[in-house]
Amino acid sequence: MKAVPERNLKTFFSDAIRWNLRGSVGFQIFRILLFIGMGVGIYAYSFQARYGLSMTGMTDIVSWGFYISNFTFLVGVAAAAVMLILPAYLFHDPDFHRVVLIGEGVAVGALVMCLSFIMVDLGGPLQAWHLIPGIGLFNFPSSILAWDVLVLNGYLLLNALVPAYILYSHYMGRQPDERKYRPFVFLSIFWAFSIHMVTAFLYQGLPARPFWNNPLMGPRFLASAFAAGPALITLILAIIDSTTSFKINRKIFNKLRLIIVISAIINLLMLFSEIFKEFYFPTHHSISAIYLFFGIDGHNSLVPWIWTSVTVNLIATLVLAFNPGKNNPKVLLPACAFLFVAVWMEKGIGLIVPGLIPSPLGEIVDYLPTWVELGVTLGILCLGITVVTWLIRTALIIEQRYDQ
Repeated sequence: MKAVPERNLKTFFSDAIRWNLRGSVGFQIFRILLFIGMGVGIYAYSFQARYGLSMTGMTDIVSWGFYISNFTFLVGVAAAAVMLILPAYLFHDPDFHRVVLIGEGVAVGALVMCLSFIMVDLGGPLQAWHLIPGIGLFNFPSSILAWDVLVLNGYLLLNALVPAYILYSHYMGRQPDERKYRPFVFLSIFWAFSIHMVTAFLYQGLPARPFWNNPLMGPRFLASAFAAGPALITLILAIIDSTTSFKINRKIFNKLRLIIVISAIINLLMLFSEIFKEFYFPTHHSISAIYLFFGIDGHNSLVPWIWTSVTVNLIATLVLAFNPGKNNPKVLLPACAFLFVAVWMEKGIGLIVPGLIPSPLGEIVDYLPTWVELGVTLGILCLGITVVTWLIRTALIIEQRYDQ
């Protein structure tokens, strides 16, 4: 590859913006829909910023709801990028190496959504001052929340700067120096596990919440993340393969399927282990699980939710394991989509809300998100998807044009 001296950092960013402002009519419509979704989110958040969290369905009893549910799930999606980084850089797998930047783009988008959900869960923007080191009361290192802020932002920087250096080097027509970025790649592998384990410790370290105070919480977080995350990446790779000139090797889909199956099976085994522990000999610590799976005194809003999640999770895992379509996209992609949604249902509302019910006084309050929460969530999801599409589109163009 020949160096192109007229290119520089300024042209790198200007070209990235120009490439993303162009596209087919369908892509422009998709972009407009994302901006409309973000507009809905801003409109909904304006009510919350004015009136506070009273505009949500959360109460003194259920103080974590739809925002924290999505945050918890998306941390796993971000961590799942390591399932591409490990084989690409540690085992030098050429198939994964070709698409590893796509996985890191998904991780950056997921982390942007995670941090956005944390911000809106604070109630209003003025409540965020205490998260700023040196200004607020960070309570480091005693606070697990402080650790979570550090690992999330650190992982975001690693997944943004390493691919940016590689892409910029390819953009300039030269090979990136592995000595400069490889140590950070291995650091990001460790960091990927840490972001989800620290998130699990937030719940696991609360002895007054027996539904969360479970030694399997951390390992199960990782297993579910390494099932749902690669399932999403599989769907994104399929979209890229069918809508762009960047073609994906079919071997990648089968390798991802194996990762998904192994992780999903481990996740189900730990789920059934928890169910056995809760219901074989129920105690007063099993009330949250009873509320989730069977309801209590007519409060059963989550019962169909969790049984749907478990059923779909089991069916999707079996389909991916037995692979009846032999990696046929008409079978593989729907199974990945259903598994992704099932894990989101179980790891989101199915995990957060029951841990808060009943209250220390035995009160049971059903939780449903309001239109404000749904609108804000839509806006954040559209923001994250916009970030992912901009990063991936830039990466694909550079890799195809300059990485000869």
